[in-house]
Amino acid sequence: MEKARLSAKEKCAYGLGAVGKDMVYMLSASYVLYYYQDVLGVSAAAMGVILLAARVFDAFNDPIMGVIVANTKTRWGKFRPWLFIGTLTNAVILYLMFAAPPSISAGGLVAYAAVTYILWGVTYTMMDIPYWSMIPAFTEGGKEREGLTTLARSCAGVGSAIVSIITMLTVHKLGIKLVGEQASNTAIELAGFKMFSLIVAVLFMVFILFTCIMVKEKSSVDMKTAGVGQMFKALIQNDQAMTVVVTIVVINIALYITSNLLIYFFKYDIGGADWTATYTWFNTVGGGTQILSMMVLYPVLRKFFNNIKIFYIGVGMSVCGYLTLLAMASFNVKSLAPLLVPGVLIMAASGMNNVIITVFLANTVDYGELKNGRRDESVIFSMQTFVVKLASGVSAFIASVALQVLNLKADSTDTGDVSFMVAQSSKMGLRLIMSLVPIAGLIFAFIWFKKRYILTDSKLQEISKELQGKSSEN
Repeated sequence: MEKARLSAKEKCAYGLGAVGKDMVYMLSASYVLYYYQDVLGVSAAAMGVILLAARVFDAFNDPIMGVIVANTKTRWGKFRPWLFIGTLTNAVILYLMFAAPPSISAGGLVAYAAVTYILWGVTYTMMDIPYWSMIPAFTEGGKEREGLTTLARSCAGVGSAIVSIITMLTVHKLGIKLVGEQASNTAIELAGFKMFSLIVAVLFMVFILFTCIMVKEKSSVDMKTAGVGQMFKALIQNDQAMTVVVTIVVINIALYITSNLLIYFFKYDIGGADWTATYTWFNTVGGGTQILSMMVLYPVLRKFFNNIKIFYIGVGMSVCGYLTLLAMASFNVKSLAPLLVPGVLIMAASGMNNVIITVFLANTVDYGELKNGRRDESVIFSMQTFVVKLASGVSAFIASVALQVLNLKADSTDTGDVSFMVAQSSKMGLRLIMSLVPIAGLIFAFIWFKKRYILTDSKLQEISKELQGKSSEN
């Protein structure tokens, strides 16, 4: 039976879910380390171990969740029940994660951070896998799939950008409103993060509820299920899926290292009593660039280049951006305007590659069906969930080790500009880690992808024709 095309209403509802989903993800990925290490005073090394260990745990949790989704059969469909349950539980855990009791002991805070962060990863997987698994199951290949993927990734970029842009400024305003201007920076940020996480959690639940209500499952694909051992075997046999998975991991590690350390760069290197406003403006321009890149720049480039060439362009833009950032920081550039140049280059590339890489991964579903005789949407997209979180964990671990070595932290009673507390050698070390490590990762990703990825537009057309032929024979 042919899949019915998605209506405009369904596309909008699906995209709205992506906005809420990535608001939650960005809040966790970019600020949980700062919240526990800089605000609550938990050891950076301890946080690094927690963040990385949680991702190792996901290595077992995510694939199992993919199998559970594939085996689900309810009156509401295969995906929507888990999408709703995962969202509800993840929203609750998100709030608890940013509402840690500051009065408990240092060991208690470490335990609290470990439990809530691991639970957050489990519940995020519970809703993320069914969300992305809808793409191959709801669409035909080619332009329709690419169009829905572009829409979802664009909306996800909006959610990420919103949180990147408003978090610190909103946290400070909410904190001041709750505890007063005379309170310490720590007290203000504790109150602000608690209230802000509650707002994000509620929005997340509302947005996904729209997705669950409006988007009806139409897939005619009979998703065969497999045991965990069979599933890993199928993934290993799908060489193109593994190629894309490794590429996603490395590229996201590069970006997340920067996003984890960026707040420290503005607080302790750029400095100034009003550093949060400067940081907010930088993120505003970067987030806006990411959105425009997905919605405008990518579609324009797509008219002239295929996705593989656009991916290479994006990698080149990122490398240029990081080199520019290192040069400016090395010459102690403090003005916001010139620093926006590398920010625009990096975020524009990130926006394009977010869309392109998801398209690449969706295409490997058809390739795997032709090669292995299986159509493993949930299996492959569970890997996307895992590798993105793995990248977050690895990058947070690298950032944590850097913070521990560089000793970047303010006293809980400090107010105003704290950049004077940091040695010049520590500032230079921060700049090098923020730029050279991501560059090395991007170069590796480029070489890896170029040597192994074979799913060109013409190859995908051949695969589609072969699958149609097999379908007609059956």
